[in-house]
Amino acid sequence: MANIKTPLRPDLPPSTVKKQKDFLKNKTFKKFIKSKWYPGIIQWPVAAIFALIVFELIAGPSEAHDNFGTAGTWVLWWPLLPILLLLFGRFWCIVCPFGLLNDVVQKFIGNNKPVPKFLRKYGIWIIDATFLMITWSDHVWGVVENPRGSGILLLMITTAVIFSGALFERRTWCRYLCFLGGLSGNYSRAGMLELRATPEVCKKCTTASCYKGTSEVPGCPMFEFPKTMDSSAECNLCGNCVKNCPNDSIRISPRVPTKELWNIRKPRIEVAFLAIVIMGIVFVQNITMLTVWEKILTSLENILGTTSYYITFTVTFIIAMLIPVVLLLLTGLIAKKFNKVSVKENFAKFGYAIIPLDLAGHIAHNLFHLLAEGKSVFYTAMGLFGVEYHGASTAIFSSPTIQMLQYIIIVIGTVGSIYTAYRLAKSSQNNKNVLGTSVVYAVLMILLAVANILLFSLPMAMRM
Repeated sequence: MANIKTPLRPDLPPSTVKKQKDFLKNKTFKKFIKSKWYPGIIQWPVAAIFALIVFELIAGPSEAHDNFGTAGTWVLWWPLLPILLLLFGRFWCIVCPFGLLNDVVQKFIGNNKPVPKFLRKYGIWIIDATFLMITWSDHVWGVVENPRGSGILLLMITTAVIFSGALFERRTWCRYLCFLGGLSGNYSRAGMLELRATPEVCKKCTTASCYKGTSEVPGCPMFEFPKTMDSSAECNLCGNCVKNCPNDSIRISPRVPTKELWNIRKPRIEVAFLAIVIMGIVFVQNITMLTVWEKILTSLENILGTTSYYITFTVTFIIAMLIPVVLLLLTGLIAKKFNKVSVKENFAKFGYAIIPLDLAGHIAHNLFHLLAEGKSVFYTAMGLFGVEYHGASTAIFSSPTIQMLQYIIIVIGTVGSIYTAYRLAKSSQNNKNVLGTSVVYAVLMILLAVANILLFSLPMAMRM
């Protein structure tokens, strides 16, 4: 693989690596990660719950507020996902039932064909497009509010995973095709956990078993070479490299949130595009769940001269996607006067600075569902045993408390994005005006934050 030739991490001197805390120094933890039980002891119970959820979505109650599958998926799992990514990086991807299914299919009928060059080159753009398409489809056809729609979506993904696992090597699906993988990768860059190799130890190694694997344990399923890895975006913490490394080079360490984003050496425009598009998706999710959405919809129908929801929502969707993209482009144009870098380069590099605010917006939006509808998970689970709670409140906290938590999360995310933009400006060798560049992007982050806070200040409708 090409990434094997990537130079060892010049941004981290040896002394820094040695000083970092390593969870693998704990003998019990290391023994667990290296054991045959990990990660299967977590994967299979999650897969069983997933199977129950899909069954409920397809065959259970047709009303969302009565369906455990809807509550388990959109009220519990989806809101918890970004929090898990912040705390543990892309750990979810190793226990994800789709990844496990991919592994099982490969074991029995896998052809293990190399990843097509097209996928390696354009995979993230496919992820971007899929993410947009699924979000649009959700609002047009009501996937989230419709148990059958959610079930069909999961079955479609399941089918795609089976085909990918049967044809291609390792976790091609997770790395190059999964829209959740793209989201997880972006958020994991800002996460608080990282797996890395120790450069001094790896220099003496000639086996590369961490990447290639051994007769007992496969190599990295995500096509990563720990020796040269400088990002957590594609690491799912499967533990294969820990098991295969003959020199105990691998470490799992905590880190300051957003730290990975501070010194992006090779920014990719498609990653930046996904980051800014996620902000637009958060706007769409917020706008369409406001109690005033119906009035907004009526106004749009009058302006467009149509009562077709397909048209009115599509127009809303396109505008919501374009606003943050255009704002990032305009900010890059202004920043060009300070850092003398092209708009395209500014877009690619400083798009990464949006990620902490993306993560905060995602957490804040779904915190409403988790805390305002969280009890529905318990109620619908009891419904599986014939116990009904019709009319019972689903709220865990009051609306003012939830709103205050949302505001705090957005402020924290804004600070993270502003500081990331500052560090990115500072890391540029050609930037003669770090302060000017930083202020320009700080204004952008504040504008996006204010837009989020204004939306969170309005009454929001519930899913359940």
